[in-house]
Order: sequence, then structure tokens, then C-alpha cells
Amino acid sequence: MLEVDSLTAGYGDIPVVRGITLAAKAGEILLIGGENGAGKSTLLRAIAGFNRPSGGRVLLEGRDVTGMAPERLAQAGLRLVLDNHRVFPELTVFDNLRMGVAARADRSGFGRSLEEIYAVFPILKERTSQRARDLSGGQQQILALGQAFIAQPKVLLCDEPSMGVAQMLLPPILAFLRNWARSGTAVVIVEQHLTITRPYTDRAMIVRRGEVALSCPSAELDARLAELHEARTQAYARG
Repeated sequence: MLEVDSLTAGYGDIPVVRGITLAAKAGEILLIGGENGAGKSTLLRAIAGFNRPSGGRVLLEGRDVTGMAPERLAQAGLRLVLDNHRVFPELTVFDNLRMGVAARADRSGFGRSLEEIYAVFPILKERTSQRARDLSGGQQQILALGQAFIAQPKVLLCDEPSMGVAQMLLPPILAFLRNWARSGTAVVIVEQHLTITRPYTDRAMIVRRGEVALSCPSAELDARLAELHEARTQAYARG
């Protein structure tokens, strides 16, 4: 569904992401982890058109969409949910959810998708007439995901869904994303909390200093990270 080939991107003349290659398949969740400043968020922003790549390609269903504007990518079926709960604060919960319809080919299914969101996150139904600014950080994150769900993208990029969210809310959010992926959407999650997130994902990739440090099935991530740590420790010991 999504292919990224040797992508390089950054800010001005400073490269942050260097030659990253990945693939996100329909029906699966790809987890991207790494330390702060590793380039994870820059990678998602470059894929979604917010940062123009300086090298490499982004393919959506085989079509080259490299550097395409975010609104055009949204219409083509690629959606980025940013960290820090980027919703429309002055709009109500309902109106925020309705904003997702703009990028949807079949607008007649809005009511059905809305009921699905309300069933998974009943707090949104309870506060449907409340302004988004009055929600908690976790509730705003759920609202942002709900808006993306209404849009029914082919590819969902989700940047740090745990940001500002109470830990008890993260498993329901991850379960929602897993079930969403199983319906045929390709989901890419950038997250630092690997221990909590890994069981809900299918494949994992670790980014270090703007490059891919390892890529493996999620079930093998802990063992591969231990191997990587041991190799780095030995390299430091050798000077």
C-alpha cells in the first residue's frame, strides 16, 4: 500500500532522515521506534508531504506521490495524525469528526463510521456537543483518531499516539488501531513506548540518527534490540 524508497529529508540544508526504505502493507501495523531526535517524526512528515524530501521516493499504491501537498495526499488516501492532539479547538466534537468527510470518497457512509467511533469511544458520544478545547489531552487524541477514521484512508500514519495520554488510555487506542488495520488499512505508528505498543503491531523498525538500525517482525523485536545493544557495547569496549 505504501512504499518508501531511500527517502532523505530534513530542514533546510540539514538532513534528518537519510536513505530510509520501508513498506507498509494493507492489514498490518508497522511500528517505528527510536530515541528522541532520531528522525521518526520527520520521516512521517516527509511521507505525508509536510516536509519536502530531498531524495528518494514515496509510492502510494504504486503511484509516485513524492512531495505531493498534504491535502492532495489526504484526497489520495494517505492521512497523518500528528502528535499533541491536533484538532479544531473551537469546533464541537461532532463537527471535528465531520471534518473527516472532506477526504472521503463515499460520504454516504459517514453515519455508519460515526456510530463505530462512538461504540469504541463512548466518551466522544457523551461529549458530542462539547468544544474540543474543553476535552482532556487523551480525549483530544481519541478525537483526532476518530476524525482520521471517518476519512477512511488507505494508509494511516500516526505520530506518538501516547503523547499526553494517560497510560490507561493507550491500550484501547492501540486495540482500535489494530482492529482498524485488520479491515484493510495500512497503519504506521511512531512510538517510543515499545513495550506497550509492540504486542499490537506486526512489524517493527528502529531508527537511529536518521537511518534504519534494524527491521524485523514485532515478535522478534526484544531479542533483536538486545543483540543490537550487545553489539554496540562490544564496539564501545573495543574503542
